[in-house]
Amino acid sequence: MGFAVTPAAIRAANAVDAATNDPVMAAGVLLAVVVGAGAGLVGVQRLRRSPGERFVRAIRGVDEVTILLHPNPDPDAMAAGMAAADLCKHAGAEAHLQYPGEIRHQENRAFRTVLDLDLDQIETAGDLASDTVVLVDHNTARGFQGAQGIEPYAVVDHHPGNGTGTEHTDIRTDYGACATIFAEYFEDLDANHGNGNGEEGLALDSKTATGLVYGILSDTSDLTKGCSAAEFDASAYLYPVVNEDLLDRIANPQVPDEVLKTKAKAIVEKDVDGPFAVCDLGAIPNVDAIPQAADELMHLEGVSAVVVFGEQDGTVHMSGRSRDDRIHMGEALRSVVADIPMADAGGHARMGGGQLSKEHMEGLGPSDGVSRDDFKKRLFDALAGARG
Repeated sequence: MGFAVTPAAIRAANAVDAATNDPVMAAGVLLAVVVGAGAGLVGVQRLRRSPGERFVRAIRGVDEVTILLHPNPDPDAMAAGMAAADLCKHAGAEAHLQYPGEIRHQENRAFRTVLDLDLDQIETAGDLASDTVVLVDHNTARGFQGAQGIEPYAVVDHHPGNGTGTEHTDIRTDYGACATIFAEYFEDLDANHGNGNGEEGLALDSKTATGLVYGILSDTSDLTKGCSAAEFDASAYLYPVVNEDLLDRIANPQVPDEVLKTKAKAIVEKDVDGPFAVCDLGAIPNVDAIPQAADELMHLEGVSAVVVFGEQDGTVHMSGRSRDDRIHMGEALRSVVADIPMADAGGHARMGGGQLSKEHMEGLGPSDGVSRDDFKKRLFDALAGARG
């Protein structure tokens, strides 16, 4: 007796697709497919497809795609966007790279300039180039008017979150970079290294490979923080196609004077309590200097966790770093702002960040408010509590 390929069977087979990254779950879902939904060979075939194959199959038949980066995109987001655009073009879709916010950090500007990326800035959902939206390096659209109404077609990310795509979702929170996932997609598809013809004519372009490697290096502090084995494997796979001259130019951009001054201020004015350092930079001209200042303070002997915060245009920005296995930086920062309205913080174990309105911090709304000195004490207490 044969199996009928019904709509229910297709939906069940899609469930197999979603479960493929978990072998135990996949086996259970496949059994349900065969026994309960009658998908039979359809489910088996989909179970055998790699994530890269599923991404390309999801795009096939779509004429135009918007690849949306998160606000103020960093190298990992831009590299993921480059790779997603290449794969969309391979699938027959016209791809547009778009982002909200600004590209200000010297590293990010160098990445865009050196690799000659064609990126369009958006301010509202009406600026999106197409209705088919692929989110990379984030799983919920944000940072522009109408973002809450966006229902992504596909999501590829390594950050925690509940966002999903209607046709493809691949979120791997144990990975150090979104670029790693896309490197695996190219490997899944047996892409040719260079300009020749790989499987079905897919080639891994040198600029894309260079961008992916730098995206991995950037998000993992040169493969020293938040890595999985996948980052090393992806870097080895990409290396033969990397343009070392372009990589060097991205990695060593000139630094604005204002950034150097901000980093120097953090070094001089930091407060240290045991293994923790916290610095209030006050008003700053460039918010991208905050995470750079946090990175600098992590070089301080005896310090295992740091948080730096500063204010621009009425918003307080935070950036934290940790090399203490007992501290989850993202959770620590989230706890600090939990009672402050309109505040947002989080991140990974090794690094985190957040933003809050200065007015809400000072007491606007239902909270009592907190002074900057008390806020600094909260940060020290949160680090000590997480460690304890």
